[in-house]
Amino acid sequence: MNRYVWVNIGEQRFERIREQNAFYVDKTDFIREWWESGTTVTLITRPRRFGKTLNMSMLECFFSCQYAGRDDLFEGLSIWEEKSPDGSYKYRQLQGIYPVIFLSFANVKAAKYEDMAYKITKIVADLYEQNRYLIDSGLLSENEKEYYKSIRTGIGDEVAASAIHSMANFMQRYYGKDVIIILDEYDTPMQEAWLSGYWDKAASFFRDFFNSTFKTNPYLERGLITGIARISKESIFSDLNNLKVVTTTSNQYATAFGFTEEEVFRALDDAGLGREKQDVKAWYDGFTFGRHSGIYNPWSIASFIDNGGEYETYWADTSGNGLVNSLIRQGNVIVKSTMEDLLAGRPLITELNEQIVWNRLNGSASAVWSLLLATGYLKVEKLERIGERKKRVYTLGLTNLEVASMFEDMVKSWFGGSTETAYNNFIKALLINDVEAMNEFMNKIALHSFSCFDIAKSTADDDAPERFYHGFVLGLMVELDGRFRITSNRESGFGRYDIMLIPRDKERDCAYIIEFKVHKPLKEKDLAESVSNALNQIGEKRYETQLVANGVEPEKIRKYGFAFKGKECLIGSY
Repeated sequence: MNRYVWVNIGEQRFERIREQNAFYVDKTDFIREWWESGTTVTLITRPRRFGKTLNMSMLECFFSCQYAGRDDLFEGLSIWEEKSPDGSYKYRQLQGIYPVIFLSFANVKAAKYEDMAYKITKIVADLYEQNRYLIDSGLLSENEKEYYKSIRTGIGDEVAASAIHSMANFMQRYYGKDVIIILDEYDTPMQEAWLSGYWDKAASFFRDFFNSTFKTNPYLERGLITGIARISKESIFSDLNNLKVVTTTSNQYATAFGFTEEEVFRALDDAGLGREKQDVKAWYDGFTFGRHSGIYNPWSIASFIDNGGEYETYWADTSGNGLVNSLIRQGNVIVKSTMEDLLAGRPLITELNEQIVWNRLNGSASAVWSLLLATGYLKVEKLERIGERKKRVYTLGLTNLEVASMFEDMVKSWFGGSTETAYNNFIKALLINDVEAMNEFMNKIALHSFSCFDIAKSTADDDAPERFYHGFVLGLMVELDGRFRITSNRESGFGRYDIMLIPRDKERDCAYIIEFKVHKPLKEKDLAESVSNALNQIGEKRYETQLVANGVEPEKIRKYGFAFKGKECLIGSY
């Protein structure tokens, strides 16, 4: 790495980066774009690690009275050179003239509602403590002073929900200007509430909080909210009819978060890594915001430069994958089969509603795709308007090699731990046609892995084997991708097979057809009959048709029937 490029990984304070003269890509034109939009309250959603917090810190440093006179932070940046038609520097006069309230919910993660409320009240109490000069300002009445002093960690929900409104009142009177309120990572506590089972109670609190802070607040100059996903208006924004929402499919602020290719390539040249441009593009390019493609994740690029050009899953390895892992692992057949397509490089064509309705995530594949798009794991390859109603139909794909690698590692983890040895041994047994060993190891896999694919208790029991099976197929795809092309549940001959492994080297490897059956006690006396029915179906439907057409010799086609009864499995072949 060139010694003149110094990267301060993880630093999100704008003033610290500028004071240290650390690696920084100029995003100050966002200040101009946001200010000229004239929107009272704006919600901007972007994936994690895309510079949201740094940009919010930048806004605070630019507008806040606390940073008045800090010209040094912006000298040489685009906002400082922005001129009016008359030749004057139009934005320099705005620096440091507004009271600013900057809040972050990034660390509000709690397994219980009471703990979440405690953390919110601590943020509020800290804000009041930082501005205690207001008590001695002579502006507050005795009642207001008593109220001010009563704000502490652990206050009640009603007081906490209106506390930012009250602070805006105090600051507006002190500074003589309405207040800019910035709220970063607004949806972190909501995600935790959904995962931990107190969604309704949290949603009720935040409806009151957002209404008081951003809607019924006469002391508000501008409001800016950032997060990862757009939570449905009915959940917490029902009263905010003044809210402008900017998502990853919006054209506004398209290059304000994330690095453009020009910015990335310039940084690579500065770091002495210009030779890596095309590989960096394959690994870390792929994000699309609105009509602007070729956006790179800042965390990955900064980490790549900081590590002297080492290719790793930097962004994907940061925290935040637990929800995605859970939704795909426990997802229904549609979710898992679509993931097979995506990992194989095939696109997903679907309608989407960008508003995340959390209580639909477990049962709706469309809601899962909306969340994966918002969180950056999927990208928009094409957007079409279909029919008289001009419905939005998206063509989606995995974002880049980094994301694909992350998903492969995720799938491997499903069969890790106590299952890993059995899983690896099963694959070895499959490849040498050792049916006895296949039975032994598949039963171990099912015993230890079945429950991790379960979802809500209301799910029908006979759905669990199929969800396990599709997770198993994803595992095969990841483990054997370099050796086989693997498809599942596709048309072939006169019917549909479940898994087909098509060898890339037809001279070395056999091809495999696997038919999956769930035992039906009213029609089949035991698992052996279920296996027999599966094998008969392979023959009757002539599933080998596609393989023969692709040049595989009939004698090199292996056919297996898998039958499941609960966690018990029996495998047969012919």
